[in-house]
Amino acid sequence: MKILLTAINAKYIHSNPAVYSLAAYANHHLTKEEKERCQIEIAEYTINHRTEAIIADIYKRKPDVLAFSCYIWNWEYVQEVMTELHKLMPSLPIFLGGPEVSFTSKEILKQYSFLSGIMVGEGEETFLELCRAFVDGREVNLIPGISGEPRGLVNINAIPFFYDDMAAFEHRIVYYESSRGCPYRCSYCLSSIDKTVRLRDLTLVKKELQFFLDLKVPQVKFIDRTFNCNRDHACEVWQYIYENDNGITNFHFEISADILTDRELCILEKMRPGLVQLEIGVQSTNPETIKEINRIMNVDKLRDVVARIHSFKNIHQHLDLIAGLPLEDFITFQKSFNEVYAMKPQQLQLGFLKVLKGSKMWEMAKEYGIIYTQKPPYEVLFTNWITYEEILKLKQVEEMVEMYYNSNQFTYTLSMLEQEFESPFKLYESLADYYEEKGYVLQNPARSYRYQILLDFCKEKVPLKEEMYRELLTFDIYLREKMKTRPAFAKSQDTLKDVSRKVYQKEEEERTLLPAYIEYNSKQLSKMTHLEEFEYSVWKQGECDKLPTNHLILFDYNERNPLNAECRIILLQEKLK
Repeated sequence: MKILLTAINAKYIHSNPAVYSLAAYANHHLTKEEKERCQIEIAEYTINHRTEAIIADIYKRKPDVLAFSCYIWNWEYVQEVMTELHKLMPSLPIFLGGPEVSFTSKEILKQYSFLSGIMVGEGEETFLELCRAFVDGREVNLIPGISGEPRGLVNINAIPFFYDDMAAFEHRIVYYESSRGCPYRCSYCLSSIDKTVRLRDLTLVKKELQFFLDLKVPQVKFIDRTFNCNRDHACEVWQYIYENDNGITNFHFEISADILTDRELCILEKMRPGLVQLEIGVQSTNPETIKEINRIMNVDKLRDVVARIHSFKNIHQHLDLIAGLPLEDFITFQKSFNEVYAMKPQQLQLGFLKVLKGSKMWEMAKEYGIIYTQKPPYEVLFTNWITYEEILKLKQVEEMVEMYYNSNQFTYTLSMLEQEFESPFKLYESLADYYEEKGYVLQNPARSYRYQILLDFCKEKVPLKEEMYRELLTFDIYLREKMKTRPAFAKSQDTLKDVSRKVYQKEEEERTLLPAYIEYNSKQLSKMTHLEEFEYSVWKQGECDKLPTNHLILFDYNERNPLNAECRIILLQEKLK
């Protein structure tokens, strides 16, 4: 008998830890004889696959039992695939599981009468019993957790480590779980339903993390909902990662920043740049909204902690906002945006409320006047406090933030340009309006296209500073890439040829500026690095003044900042004397 666990992921780089956990748990507890009679297979696809291709592949696998892992990003695909497969294989038992089906199982079973059942809540124990029921020929509907109330919570230490074979995860994000549950009650989040935090034994955690470290896995993403809710647990893990750093692996954590203490911060401060990255859900800085969504957060403490971590210069910080929350209107959201922007995260994620089945927000939607899309991802359209037109405006702002701020390609230009506007939000709102007025294409892949548009925007908004912004954009682009073709917006450097030749000839003789290039001659050095002349102090982020004499900057691409990929720069103003 073959039982096929099926996942349809959002992207190829994603994996589905749920199906791997179910398979590992069942295989660990099934007897040798049971495993001989019940083979568990995993099939992973993405939403970019044609549904016809998914259907065909599952059909060719000839499963005896089929189970789908269901989430907001794949529910529509699952519905189509399972419906067509039922036509092709009418006697095939089909089961569902996952957060998208756990809270409306009765309605889904009524809608799709061909389904054999829905695994509600945590599925490891339920799936194990399901396997045994099919092996023994027993009735599955009597199994706790099938199409009814969820069964008791799983012992997280009893779940086997399922990454023994890493072949399936090559070039994909590796997810890891060291705890389940969350102590907080945020009304928009499904994690608030599981109020019991269960910690995986640290002996197991350290052994499993060492497995990733030994294999030099590029990134391990912890899926703990609030990783640092238990201070001792977080400190032990972070200390272990610090002491066993392999110089390559990066670890990603979702944390609550305002509860960090000196103890955790002292460990984080010691980390290698790029060893860890932190995702911090702010969601809103409006006190009324924070209270209404049952969120516990000290915004002032959060701001201080983010600033302190920023001062370490070794940790990537990703801060989140959610538009469409109760008591948050267009004006208060702008304030939230500006306050989070001022914290200077490496990434500022502007998201939109998704009314998740089973959450308190789902239960309160009518009272709040939250109207959301009928189909997944159930995203907010408007509320009692914000209109659809304002939501559309925020979506345009989100596109500009993603394109210009989160790309980390315009850092120095933006740090000056934001000062020309009433607030950072007004900058991105104005930029969004500019794109719309000019009819510019958002998805143009050419980086130079985005640079040129930003320069044109600067010329229109602050025409007297055109040359300064031209130089800032030139600095920004060369800070990240040794351009094969000089950007059209960059000023001519023809007069620099003689000076450039002298600089590289002197470096070939003295070897003082580029020690990593010791084996290369002056001509090779000029091709591997870049020399640019500037009239403004473009390298001073947030201030840019006209220089009394022009400066040279040498861009060294052999050495980069691991947080933002900016190359090393060397000031050579004396070379022009």
